[in-house]
Amino acid sequence: MPISVPAVQPPTRPELLDRLSRTARWDVIVIGGGATGLGTALDAAARGYRTLLLEAADFAKGTSSKATKLVHGGVRYLAQGNISLVREALHERGLLARNAPHVVWPLGFVVPAYQMFDQPFYGIGLKVYDMLAGGLNLSGSRWLSHRETLEAAPTLAEHVGGRPLRGGNLYFDGQFDDARLAMALMRTLFDVGGTAVNYMRVTGLTQRNGVITGLTAEDALGTGTFHLCADCVINATGVWVDAVRQMEDGQARTMVAPSQGVHLTLPRSFLPGDRAILIPKTDDGRVLFLVPWNGHVIVGTTDTPRKDLPLEPRATGDDIDFILETAARYLARDPSRADVTSVWAGLRPLVKATGESSTASLSREHTIVVSKAGLITVTGGKWTTYRKMAEDVIETAIQRQMLRAAPCRTADLPLHGAVGMPDDLPPANTGAPDRYYGADLSLVRALPGADTMVVAASGLTEAHVRFAARHELARRVEDVLGRRNRALFLDAKAALAGAPRVAQILAEELGHDAAWQARELEDFAVLARGYMLD
Repeated sequence: MPISVPAVQPPTRPELLDRLSRTARWDVIVIGGGATGLGTALDAAARGYRTLLLEAADFAKGTSSKATKLVHGGVRYLAQGNISLVREALHERGLLARNAPHVVWPLGFVVPAYQMFDQPFYGIGLKVYDMLAGGLNLSGSRWLSHRETLEAAPTLAEHVGGRPLRGGNLYFDGQFDDARLAMALMRTLFDVGGTAVNYMRVTGLTQRNGVITGLTAEDALGTGTFHLCADCVINATGVWVDAVRQMEDGQARTMVAPSQGVHLTLPRSFLPGDRAILIPKTDDGRVLFLVPWNGHVIVGTTDTPRKDLPLEPRATGDDIDFILETAARYLARDPSRADVTSVWAGLRPLVKATGESSTASLSREHTIVVSKAGLITVTGGKWTTYRKMAEDVIETAIQRQMLRAAPCRTADLPLHGAVGMPDDLPPANTGAPDRYYGADLSLVRALPGADTMVVAASGLTEAHVRFAARHELARRVEDVLGRRNRALFLDAKAALAGAPRVAQILAEELGHDAAWQARELEDFAVLARGYMLD
């Protein structure tokens, strides 16, 4: 039975800071506002714990806004024989599609067959994939003839490496907008009584008698410092978990091996239908996705080890060339660097395996570690399984007697905007962002500027900017153009052109002056240039 909770308006930033000052003790403080942190905070608050989430930058600023936009069981993990991981992910995929239909939807994938045994090999595997999903399966897979394959993916190459296109397979997985799902989680956290604060940097952990009792944090948008107490502190900072662990123990060994994934955005003409393309094994053994998304096409991904942990990683020329060259092999029309409207990279938190040096061999399953002083660290995993990761973290805290026992409620909890959705939501992948607001769409349309376009490439209107400031804790130009709306990821030049109007509206909404606007535009210009190829 779905759980229904009333929508709550998030507090203003002064109100949030006042709440931090007035609250003597929290049951749970979660560090990190990405997929895992937001999911963990939501799980805790939904169980009735007094919960606070702190994010050093903006929600989903890091890895969680830079995914391949797929809610999936992991076809390649099935090929590796990891049945339990695939079954769990497919179950979570079904729950997410049910609980957040405004942000998650089914997407058909064409797997082309260029070799004699490709079609039966993948066809049988995809039937197993369907079976593992059980009653939560999105739709059944099927074989495609040569004609049906080209009808579903008309831009596929007829020949690859001298081998003709023989046909293909069609299967279904979920697609989503990762940053918009993060916004839905943040809003749901407030709906169930939790608190989330972005731009609040944790600077240290506090201990008493060898037990962690809280932390210190600094307001990244001001000068305030906060000393916060909690029964349970959870480190959910993704690839940056080791930095938090070393706040407790400077000798703590690193547990994350970061891997960089790069994606390119292309015009929709490279994939004009409503199906995606999956190349399950390229020449070097990697997977290539071509996915329709928000009126464009995203192509990726790479899997390159990194030793540093930048908040804004940059794609290398080799990564870009690999994606373009590989895509060109499988498309009738070769994409070039001039066609790329945005390029972006994210760091995956892969858990280190002893003796392993290649991230390609590391597990995507999540890992939970409890330190001697009681810091709970969770890392690894993927967006699809964020809810299960969160449940496991809170259950760990209960087992360690940091929290009183209370049942998990998130499996049947619709996310903010899912209940009462209007009938006229735009279809997925049209480029119209109104779909992601769900039941809040009427509030957006009632704001000034609902018919005034700011960035046509991403459908951003003045009303969307005002809604982001009033209802979604957007504080900077980047917050709007990068995550509340996806302009930066769709067309970086168009996002840069729209930035001055976004800055003006945010200044009006948040009470900033012209000097603030100038600083914001300078910062955003630097950021946006990193998403451009020229």
